[in-house]
Amino acid sequence: MTDDHDPGRGREEQLAYSESMAKMLDEEARRKKAAKIVAVVRHALGVESLDGLTAVDVGCSAGFIADELALAGATTSGVDIDEPGLEKARARFGDRVDFRLARGEDLPFDDASVDVAVLNHIYEHVVDPEAVVADIHRVLRPGGVLYLGIGHRWQVLEPHHRLPFLSWLPQRAADRYLRLTRKGEHYYERYYTPAGLRRLFGAYDVWDYTLPVLADPAAFSADDNVPAWSSRIPEGVLAAALPAVPTYVWAAFKGTASPAGPRLRVAPRHVSG
Repeated sequence: MTDDHDPGRGREEQLAYSESMAKMLDEEARRKKAAKIVAVVRHALGVESLDGLTAVDVGCSAGFIADELALAGATTSGVDIDEPGLEKARARFGDRVDFRLARGEDLPFDDASVDVAVLNHIYEHVVDPEAVVADIHRVLRPGGVLYLGIGHRWQVLEPHHRLPFLSWLPQRAADRYLRLTRKGEHYYERYYTPAGLRRLFGAYDVWDYTLPVLADPAAFSADDNVPAWSSRIPEGVLAAALPAVPTYVWAAFKGTASPAGPRLRVAPRHVSG
């Protein structure tokens, strides 16, 4: 297995990711994901809207999530190294969002200047996840929150290539698997184990919203990929199934904090802090 702490050795940056991954331009799906992000952030901070807050979407690509943050009231920036994606984003949403060409490990913002940061299915793509996570921590204000949509190594179906157990494999075996299935020549993404994710975000006070989202998908705008009947599953059963969930939804605070929103049927669980 590759080491959680050195997942990007020898990799080049994905400079035009939106050109190779069509789902980044699926506006309906991206806006649905953004609605979930906004709902989780609002609950974590205990606010009705994002009015008066400053937000940044790290890895914004074509800008749909950043635009939804702006529509929710936040003064919003989007950063990426995906120049074609940024060009599309500026053309459509440049009047509402400040889009910047920048790396996640060198964010163009002052220390403690951001209330909300979003890192949604990004860490597995960057060359140095630790540096990106550290720089987001730098720019967040104390009490600010980082929304995390994060996959892990033990997900059964790898989401980019739709191949079972792909992310479990050592690099050479994963490359061979792609070639045999005619899905590509080289497996780029690097996922951490759940324990590795806890270490990666160890500087934050992390709360897991995965079960609350599964228990009430309508409240968190997650009914696009979570069936309505999941709201009838007892909390204990949901919790037992958590290791099999392919994507975690975490709210990571800078400094000691806890979710400030109203009581939920299934409460967020403390991960670290």
